[in-house]
Amino acid sequence: MSKHILLVEDEKDIALVVQKYLVMSGFKVTHLNNGSDVVDWVRKNDPALVVLDLMLPGVDGLSICSMLRKFSDVPIIMVTAKIEEGDRLTGLDIGADDYVCKPFSVKELVSRVKVILRRVNQPLLIPQGVELHSESLSVTANGTNVELTVVEFNVFKLLRTRPSCVFSRQQIMDAMYADFRINSDRTVDSHVRNLRLKLNLLALPKNPIVSIYGIGYKFENPVLSPANV
Repeated sequence: MSKHILLVEDEKDIALVVQKYLVMSGFKVTHLNNGSDVVDWVRKNDPALVVLDLMLPGVDGLSICSMLRKFSDVPIIMVTAKIEEGDRLTGLDIGADDYVCKPFSVKELVSRVKVILRRVNQPLLIPQGVELHSESLSVTANGTNVELTVVEFNVFKLLRTRPSCVFSRQQIMDAMYADFRINSDRTVDSHVRNLRLKLNLLALPKNPIVSIYGIGYKFENPVLSPANV
């Protein structure tokens, strides 16, 4: 069955070209041109992915993304103008999975759609022998047990829930503290640095916590070598 893509774009010419290429790539596509229709449509139809323009009549893309994240983890690719760097980062903060800048290559957009769908449709594969223990706030791999602080445990658990998904420092900060206390980016970086140092003790082929410059961090599933299996 073809995966269903929701395309939200008010510029008719762009929408026609994007829809054509997505259909040629084997996707079923629904096109909406007004932001006011998006949330209800997603509730009723459960698409595989949403391509969401930032500037829309009715309701803007950032507001739509925020509303969708209250009930759905559908992958969202946000389409923005080059000058809107702040809005792009805000989009990632509130749950967008990726973004492309106008003007963009339609072929590149389709490739990004395919990459994200391959990622989200893969089962959550934690490296063989790597286990989280909530009772003892520890992680185990290769016969080694490493104790974590509550904050480190919450950060690792968050990143591990969606491999390869980039989490902003604000998202990580919200997971670190249940009371949503105010902290700086340096606080997040300090805790992540300590977490990475502890994970190095597990003798994994590579450290699974990857820094994304200017945005935040993600979990990359390390492939265990035969010697470590």
